[in-house]
Amino acid sequence: MSTEVARTILVTGGARGIGAAIAARLREDGHEVRTPSRNELDLAAPGSIDAYLSRHANEPVDVLINNAGINILRSIEEIDDSAWHAMMQVNLTAALRLTQAIAPQMAARGWGRILNVASIFAVVTRERRAAYSMTKAALASLTRTAAVEFGPSGVLVNALAPGYVDTELTRKNNPPEALRAIEASIPLRRMAQAAELAEVAAFLVSGRNTYLTGQTVLVDGGFTCQ
Repeated sequence: MSTEVARTILVTGGARGIGAAIAARLREDGHEVRTPSRNELDLAAPGSIDAYLSRHANEPVDVLINNAGINILRSIEEIDDSAWHAMMQVNLTAALRLTQAIAPQMAARGWGRILNVASIFAVVTRERRAAYSMTKAALASLTRTAAVEFGPSGVLVNALAPGYVDTELTRKNNPPEALRAIEASIPLRRMAQAAELAEVAAFLVSGRNTYLTGQTVLVDGGFTCQ
């Protein structure tokens, strides 16, 4: 248990992977961490977001972590309206909507932290990642503007940009030879563990972070340095 003041924290996409690791790490510090299920908060459905915010309008949130995201692989030629709108809604519009609702309340109380989980693909890319990269780059832009707008009221806003992370989904989507190639391409010669990302996230949203805002923090084992 740390000496952190106990906060109320909302984490989207907190059921697995990075989101689950962040939620677990913050609970270790004694915080109340909400990780709504898709039935409670479906980020793909604007009406669900509005309904969730309405139900919890009188329950202040001190820390918002926009972690949920989807990655539908398409070449530029293959991007259709369905894939595009789905990724825009979940990866960007939902984060904007939650920020619009929650950040002003933080500002009114004079303290708050927002963390947007972006990706290294906000700054680099690879084939079939155009739409995903665009949404994550836009999320980083939202981070910077929100930091400027809400900073005077004591709200710090940052983005966490993970590189390759050793999750169940990563191993499901990549055969062993692809995983070996990925690890060989990283200067540290391994993928990140979700707990390592959670440790950085815990600092960024804590009271220990008093001056770092508007930044996209890359945690990628040196991948983007090459």
